[in-house]
Amino acid sequence: MRDFRVLTMNFGSTSTKVAAYEGDSCLCVKVFQHDPKDMAGFHTMEENAAFRKPLILSYIEEQGFTLEDFDAIVGRGGLVRPLQGGTYAVNEAMLEDLRSCAYGKHVCNLGGILASELAEGPGIPAFVVDPPVIDEMSKVAKLSGHPDYPRRPLFHALNQKAIAKRFAEEIDIPYDSLRLIVCHMGGGITVGAHRNGKIIDVNNGLEGEGAFTAERPGTLPVLDVLRIAFSGKYGTTYEELRHHFSFDCGLQGYTGTNNGKEVSERIKNGDSKAELAFRAMAYQVSKEIGAMAPVLQGKIDAILLTGGFAHSKLLMHWIEENVHFLAPVYIYPGEDEMLSMAQGAIRVLTGEEEVQVYR
Repeated sequence: MRDFRVLTMNFGSTSTKVAAYEGDSCLCVKVFQHDPKDMAGFHTMEENAAFRKPLILSYIEEQGFTLEDFDAIVGRGGLVRPLQGGTYAVNEAMLEDLRSCAYGKHVCNLGGILASELAEGPGIPAFVVDPPVIDEMSKVAKLSGHPDYPRRPLFHALNQKAIAKRFAEEIDIPYDSLRLIVCHMGGGITVGAHRNGKIIDVNNGLEGEGAFTAERPGTLPVLDVLRIAFSGKYGTTYEELRHHFSFDCGLQGYTGTNNGKEVSERIKNGDSKAELAFRAMAYQVSKEIGAMAPVLQGKIDAILLTGGFAHSKLLMHWIEENVHFLAPVYIYPGEDEMLSMAQGAIRVLTGEEEVQVYR
């Protein structure tokens, strides 16, 4: 039986990543970088999609493909209603929620929208895989301290699941038999407790819960946030304050840069301020990992560290030094999101996994 051919897409605020797979083999991959000034002019998902769609079509044509050459098209999942993990067919109900941003406005909403648009012509399936709103949390984990502010998962579900499954394959034990702590460290940082194939607790990385990141502050004292909000120091509108808490904090706030490589270089050159900030980031990530230990009753098969910041040997050393007593630590720099999307579609196309329906 031939390998299925799948086109995958992943959208960032200033990037468009597209890749073609035949089975597990990557046929081609391209990352388009966009000028932030250009992207600031798009006010709707439709406008944003219209800008990126021709880039994708031109690229696959350059590589000698047409849309008819693919068996499915997959986009990174967006902000929709809370879901169980799996591969979902993009349908009208999902598209309505993605376009209207009913559950949140984020560039990842483009995944389902453009997958559907590109798949419509050749009449092939459009999917999203393990969207960031996967909700497998236990009921007790959702209580925050007040009923108006429930804890909700907004995290790197796709890569967390992908790395956990990759580790399971490497040790030849089913993912649904393992108890893991998986930490993704990229633009956001999320730490999940995986038990028997479900992520039963995880921090809301998109909205600032957890460790501070390259640009976000992580968990802050509520009263201090209120004082700042009413002081007018960082703006007086919701959008101004949202921008501050989304882009001006974390490493950016402490060092003036969100670039981990630059911070590492400064440390090598003796910058004590940069070293303190990076150590504090490792310290906070370590505490988040430690917080997941009681969620798994201390029975942890492994701790998996992944994402862009996992390339930093210095940061990984500091974290591993803090948490290795809990369980063996394994490091997977970068992410497997593009391959994971292709594999999710292929599992459905081969009948290995049942497609999920968004309702």
